[in-house]
Amino acid sequence: MTADSKKNGKTAIEQKLSTLPSRPGVYLMRDEAGGIIYVGKAKSLANRVRSYFRGVPANPKVAAMVGRIASFDYIVTESEIEALLLESNLIKEYRPRYNIDLKDDKRYPYLKVTTAEPFPRAFVTRRYSNDGSRYFGPYTDARALRTTLEVLRKVFPLRTCRHNLPKQRGARECLNYHLGHCSAPCHGHISERDYDALVAEVLQFLEGRTEPVAHRLREQMEQASEKMDFELAARYRDQLRAVNKVSQRQRMDAPGGGDEDVVALAVDGRDACVVVLKVRGGKLLGSEHRMLRNNLMEPPEDVLNAFLGHTYLGEREYPPTVFLSHRVEDAALYESWLGEKAGRKVRFHVPARGDKLRLVRMAERNSHLLLEEVVMRREQARQRVPEALLELQKTLGLKRLPRLIVCFDISTIQGSHAVAGMSCVRNGKPLKSGYRKFRIRYRGGQDDFAMMKEAVGRYFSRVAAGGQECPQLVVIDGGKGQLGAAVEAIGQTGLELPPLVALAKRDEELYLPGNPEPFGLSKRSEALRMLIRARDEAHRFAVEYHRKLRKKSTLESRLNSIAGVGPARARALLEEFGSPAEVARAPVERLAEVKGFSVALARKVSEFLNNGEDDDRSA
Repeated sequence: MTADSKKNGKTAIEQKLSTLPSRPGVYLMRDEAGGIIYVGKAKSLANRVRSYFRGVPANPKVAAMVGRIASFDYIVTESEIEALLLESNLIKEYRPRYNIDLKDDKRYPYLKVTTAEPFPRAFVTRRYSNDGSRYFGPYTDARALRTTLEVLRKVFPLRTCRHNLPKQRGARECLNYHLGHCSAPCHGHISERDYDALVAEVLQFLEGRTEPVAHRLREQMEQASEKMDFELAARYRDQLRAVNKVSQRQRMDAPGGGDEDVVALAVDGRDACVVVLKVRGGKLLGSEHRMLRNNLMEPPEDVLNAFLGHTYLGEREYPPTVFLSHRVEDAALYESWLGEKAGRKVRFHVPARGDKLRLVRMAERNSHLLLEEVVMRREQARQRVPEALLELQKTLGLKRLPRLIVCFDISTIQGSHAVAGMSCVRNGKPLKSGYRKFRIRYRGGQDDFAMMKEAVGRYFSRVAAGGQECPQLVVIDGGKGQLGAAVEAIGQTGLELPPLVALAKRDEELYLPGNPEPFGLSKRSEALRMLIRARDEAHRFAVEYHRKLRKKSTLESRLNSIAGVGPARARALLEEFGSPAEVARAPVERLAEVKGFSVALARKVSEFLNNGEDDDRSA
């Protein structure tokens, strides 16, 4: 992006800021490529969006994001609640880079009871819809779901067939009926009234009220035993054991005997973990947890607020009361929307004392432990590093293991079309997403030192601004001169100097800052081979970019030789089609759509590029 285009972009943003309405709505921040990098909502779009561009944000991560904003769009809504819902939907749709992200945002399973159809069924689904059915979940614990399904099949003989009862039915009773797992309503073995009573018991059980079911099974077992029907008594005994197995998981009583969720959060840098304890009928049924990515390193209250918006405004069943570990900005909006949706009062509350605070503290302890476990697993994975990195650390005397290595190389022909390429290596493997290319702005001729200084300086300026991770080792293609230029460039950013090494192509010798004498490694050294691979990748990346610019320049000069096509029209073609090859392949009609081109001129350009004919300016 040129300085002029950046200036024009800032001017366009300023003009748009001056016309923002003081209405609620949603704003979408876009980068240079037009991609959405952040979605937010506002009570007043004018005040909220302007705040990003007034002064320097205190959070360096927010400052880095603002530095990438090339344009923004906004959508005005009728109310804050509409803005809240729209924001939630847009975040799920676009998954912007800087929004808080649910890292494992897959579709978790629900238990669905089809209460809207005659003779309802119960089965697992990953799709939630407003079809009149009852949904229980989502289940993040597969074992809990399997246990619940096992009890349902043993205790409640619901049908599993997909027949449209009572209009359709099978030719005969199914195998599940003969195994005692289906009450066969399709063949009239149970009335609709008795079947509805069975479904009501299923719903009661799934809501966590297991005592009535256990009491009924115990009575049936005793009655069967008194009648000497020991086979039936054994079946009731097994069913009672299955119910008790589930109720044992719910043994902890919660004061008050109501239905509530307890939501607590732990944050560690960019990582966060939310734990939700589910209390139903005064019993703690269990918990679920979700990992989040806090990309802008926002405070816990904002992270929890984003989680609630993503989760409770989505596809889930929710209780009348939700206890929170932190106060959240949009609690009143959540209460209003969910209360209207449920037809009852819904409350989000941060307890200050008593038993509810004890539950919140327990959820917080669990979230901290789970987050610590994730971080420890990641650290253990990081400890499994290639021997080459350990050798490199020992050879260069590095204090830290060089898990992130970047390498710079310059490509130019006598100073023309000068570019730099940067390769990136993480844990000993190429990280293609970390590669960078730089179009050198220096115009002082063939000066490799000045070009290297510019490329390294531009990259580490982004590191200083928080937009790039600081590498543990910087590799420079060249000798003492290039290394000195890189050291000077990094010093000008104010950053502490990271470890640097220069790798000279001729004898693959290494130079370190402050040491004028090179040293070599064995050609069989894995550390040396890793540095050579990084250097060769940077060289390849730079050469490819250099060739692309030369081809573009060559085409521009060829186009300029056509009567009626000057530099501005040549650039317009390349900006529209992206590459010389695409310009040559484009039909005349598409060329004529470019600003400044008529059909006749477009035909002349197409014939020139595809036939290789020289143009006669006197014609």
